Amino acid sequence: MKLVWSPDTASKAYIDTVKSCELYHESGVAELVSAMAAGWNARFIVETWSQGGATATSVGLAIAGSHTNGRHVCIVPDERSRLEYVQALEEAGVSAEVIVGEPEEVMNGLNGIDFMVVDSQKKDFSRVLRVAKLSNKGAVLVCKNANSKSGTGFRWRSVIDDGSRRVVRCVYLPVGKGLDIAHVATSNGGNSGPGKVKRRWIKHVDRQSGEEHVIRK
Repeated sequence: MKLVWSPDTASKAYIDTVKSCELYHESGVAELVSAMAAGWNARFIVETWSQGGATATSVGLAIAGSHTNGRHVCIVPDERSRLEYVQALEEAGVSAEVIVGEPEEVMNGLNGIDFMVVDSQKKDFSRVLRVAKLSNKGAVLVCKNANSKSGTGFRWRSVIDDGSRRVVRCVYLPVGKGLDIAHVATSNGGNSGPGKVKRRWIKHVDRQSGEEHVIRK
């Protein structure tokens, strides 16, 4: 697996999101998430949303997808949510592919996710993370409104680590109502049993381009 961080793409998405989200007067979550998705060159971005939710982050993800030529899908529970979501994004001058249905069921048809945002205020957010079919190059998973899950016993490794997926690193950022972020590595080999060679991560920064390469050996 190889991840390449592009600071140039990240900064462009960040600036464009700042311009598009000026009217929302929110706390910078949209800009940060947009920069992360674009910087990691996410080609398949998925989020969950429901009626009444904030849409600034969704605008940021749409902008990130435009910079990476990626697919941006939003899963909503019903038609009313779909109409509200589409209208909000149209007003911001962006768009996304919207699928109506229960997130856990919709996930069965979505393969190769490499950037995903869920709302920690929703009861099913951990189950959605558990059934997500991630890209074979790994993925970045984001829980927004993470302050709301304090005391729930949520742990990334209890949700993600299953033999074919493992948490490489995770971090909590006190931005907005909290962002809990995990970088997840995937493999086709299933559970790593005894006798298998342990792999490690090597980070290399290109001095000329400024790009950061994370290589699994």
